[in-house]
Amino acid sequence: MKKLMLFSLLTNSIFGQYCRTATPDCMEKVPLGDGKKFALIYRSYPLEQRNEKVQRAMILIHGAGRNANDYFSTGMAAAFLADALEDTIVISPRYAGNTGKTCKDPLAEGEIAWDCGDWKNGFEALNAKGVYSYDLLDELLKKLADAKTFPNLKGIVVSGHSAGGQIAHRYAAANKVHESLRVPVRYVVSNPSSYLYLDENRLPRDFHCDTKGKCEEEFRAYSDRRNCTTYNDWMHGLDNLKGYAASLNAEQIRKQLLSRRVTYLMGELDTLPIAGFDSSCISMAQGASRYERGKGYFAHVTKLKAKEHNFVTVPLCGHNNRCIFTSDQALPIVFPKF
Repeated sequence: MKKLMLFSLLTNSIFGQYCRTATPDCMEKVPLGDGKKFALIYRSYPLEQRNEKVQRAMILIHGAGRNANDYFSTGMAAAFLADALEDTIVISPRYAGNTGKTCKDPLAEGEIAWDCGDWKNGFEALNAKGVYSYDLLDELLKKLADAKTFPNLKGIVVSGHSAGGQIAHRYAAANKVHESLRVPVRYVVSNPSSYLYLDENRLPRDFHCDTKGKCEEEFRAYSDRRNCTTYNDWMHGLDNLKGYAASLNAEQIRKQLLSRRVTYLMGELDTLPIAGFDSSCISMAQGASRYERGKGYFAHVTKLKAKEHNFVTVPLCGHNNRCIFTSDQALPIVFPKF
């Protein structure tokens, strides 16, 4: 019954003061770098207005389609189902891609533009020197943790699906603000095409792993490393660190990821090479499908003794962010009681 009510509620004005639909009225500018340029976000509450009701923040990062509006709608639908609309600020950042050729997302005057896909890797903006895509998440986390604005905030969840799952995962490993914040941060990684491995070993082709971090096969030196020479470069490994990650070293990133709280939220039916599936040799070294790659990677971090990493399967969901984030399995993970 609750899901049947969802559409009518989301299009009604009975929700009070929070923004509920992906319209310009629910967007906000986030200045980056020297402050002359900005990124845009959708948000349910203003970032600069004191709000004593907010107890948690949920950031949901879009996929390769760069459709932040759709992801904001997913986040709000999930918040409704979790009874979290009043006390949660839902944010969906927009990584607008505009190279003038391959991708041509319309830009507001002064808006930062990114390469069509490199934003997920923490690389530099096209029109703002020294500004990296992960800087936007840094800024959001710092604003959210400001006790003057959100005095009752208890925690933050950084989540993403598909390409957004890649940025949530790599940001969990590389971000430089996690330990400096006054509130805890958790990361939710959903259905990415690839992962950041923390050493040079990989499972053999056609491996068999369960969802508890156990595999029938052993990790070993990658068998095709002579032909797939960049398989362990950033953003699939810790060699040749670039962009935002270049200011760190491999050991720092390894320690950070293993110590942070990460949930791999995976669709049980995400087993087909669709929706931008990465079939390069670099990613195929991690498994034959997104679901298998997730299980293999969880085995990898389990072997390396990650303390607070968990794997959660969402039954009957494929590569679909709305199916994943509005599922019964996802709601307590993305709207936790901190």
